[in-house]
Amino acid sequence: MSYPLLRPLLFALDAETAHHLMLASLTALDRVGLAQLAGARTASCPRTVMGISFPNPVGLAAGLDKDGEHIDALARLGFGFIEIGTVTPRPQPGNPKPRLFRLPRAQAIINRMGFNNRGVDHLVERVRRARYRGVLGINIGKNFDTPLARATDDYLACLRKVYAHASYVTVNISSPNTANLRDLQRDDALAPLLATLKDEQRRLADQHGKYVPIAVKIAPDLDEPAINAIARLLVEHQIDGVIATNTTLARNGIAGLAHAAERGGLSGAPLTAQSLRVVSALKHALDGALPIIGVGGIMNADAARDMTDAGASLVQLYSGLVYRGPALIGEVAAELCATEE
Repeated sequence: MSYPLLRPLLFALDAETAHHLMLASLTALDRVGLAQLAGARTASCPRTVMGISFPNPVGLAAGLDKDGEHIDALARLGFGFIEIGTVTPRPQPGNPKPRLFRLPRAQAIINRMGFNNRGVDHLVERVRRARYRGVLGINIGKNFDTPLARATDDYLACLRKVYAHASYVTVNISSPNTANLRDLQRDDALAPLLATLKDEQRRLADQHGKYVPIAVKIAPDLDEPAINAIARLLVEHQIDGVIATNTTLARNGIAGLAHAAERGGLSGAPLTAQSLRVVSALKHALDGALPIIGVGGIMNADAARDMTDAGASLVQLYSGLVYRGPALIGEVAAELCATEE
């Protein structure tokens, strides 16, 4: 059954229930060798970013597979890379349900999941069991009850455990659903965090005999001075990449819609302009010093092309998959690969 036919059935369910059902179904198909039927043939245009060779520039954003339970099935859909997480040192249930809401008229989603996950040890075990050998990003965060002053300890704990299993590691300091997490984007908090993580990256590279790049994921709600300050620190501490952006606290474009007043981060079509603004500002501030991965509001091939035109080397999808299904992956890859010819 094609996704356009399946979508009304999924949208009749609670959003989080539909999320888990879709992933479980995809994994069941993979186990009997049929998961590839859910996707389409994806264009190939390898490119090297952060020293990693990506078979195509279209990736899965973090958040869809938090625990790495569905890596092999998702890999069948044609992604050039997959990012799992956000994972924390200890398991945590996340925020109370309901915590995930669709706004179909705006092609938007609001979530306040709160880093619900089974902990880093569980994720590492799932990665070990996966057959996938493509590019795998692992997104790390802090536990909700870890004081901000000790957040670095949580990031270090996760970095040490995932390092040997990741193609790159993303440091999530921009989720709006963990209290005060975004304060880590301030100069006085970000500088020591980056310095400590960079030192640990060097130590782990020596220990494991391989260099695993670190990217930092930032919010779309930053103003230009804050973007410039973050860019300066990323360059100063030799961070390998930046992912822009996470979900927004703004509510542009959804006024009057059901669920518009729900707390949490907004993603989907209303985020497109904000993410493009941040990527464009980063491109100017970084001046090519490190690559940008663009994510947020990529609902079609045109939006993906706008993101790369703004300065992104790679793009990631999430909310667009909810509304468009796996066909979006091939559509975006075809557009971005065609622009290279």
